[in-house]
Amino acid sequence: MIMKKIHKKKLQSKVKKTVIIIFFLLTAFCYGIFDFLGKIPSKQSKISTAQSDGIVVLTGGNNRLKQGIKLLINKKAKKLFISGVYRGNDVRRLLAAQKQNPEEVLCCINIGYNATSTHGNAEETTEWVRTLRYKSIRLVTANYHMPRSLILFKSAMPEIKIIPHPVYPTKFKYNQWWSSSRTISLILSEYFKYVITNFISFFKMQKWLERSNF
Repeated sequence: MIMKKIHKKKLQSKVKKTVIIIFFLLTAFCYGIFDFLGKIPSKQSKISTAQSDGIVVLTGGNNRLKQGIKLLINKKAKKLFISGVYRGNDVRRLLAAQKQNPEEVLCCINIGYNATSTHGNAEETTEWVRTLRYKSIRLVTANYHMPRSLILFKSAMPEIKIIPHPVYPTKFKYNQWWSSSRTISLILSEYFKYVITNFISFFKMQKWLERSNF
C-alpha cells in the first residue's frame, strides 16, 4: 500500500513536470511565431527610397523580377543581379517573360546560375557585389522570405548596406494569415528555417549551412 502511494506520487510529479515543460515550450513557440510575424514586412511598411549601387532579385516569384526590373528602369541602381536562375535561361528570355524590351535594360542585368538555396543566393551575390566593388544593394524578395534572407545576406557581407525591398505575393494572406492554410504553412516553414538560420549564424556554423538547403 505504501509502495503504491509512493509510486503514485512519483507518477504525479512526473506528469506535473511534463505539463510544465510542455506549457513553457508552447509559450516559447507562440512567442517566437508572433515575434517572427512582426518581422515580416506588411504593405504598410515603409520602404526606403534611397539609391543603391545594385539591385538583387532572388528568384522564386514573378513579382520579384518584375519589381526588380521596374526599379532598374527607374534608375534606383546601376545594375540588377538575378540570383538562382535555372541554367538554360538568359536575360533576353527572362525579359520576354516579363514583357519587357530587352534593349532598354539588357546592358545592366547580370545573372547567377549557381544558387539553389537562400544561403547560395547570399554567397553568389557576395561574389558579384565584391567583384563590382559595390557598397550597397537593394534586396528584392517575398515579404515572408525577407527576415531569413537578411540574416544570411548580412552574415555573408557585413560591410555592405542592404536595403530590404519586399514584394507581396497575392497568395500570402499576411493580414488574415489564420484563415489560409497555405499562408500558415509558409509561415511555419519560414519560421523554423529562420530559427535554425539564426542559430547557425550565431554559432558561425557556416559549413553546416553550406550542406543544408536553406
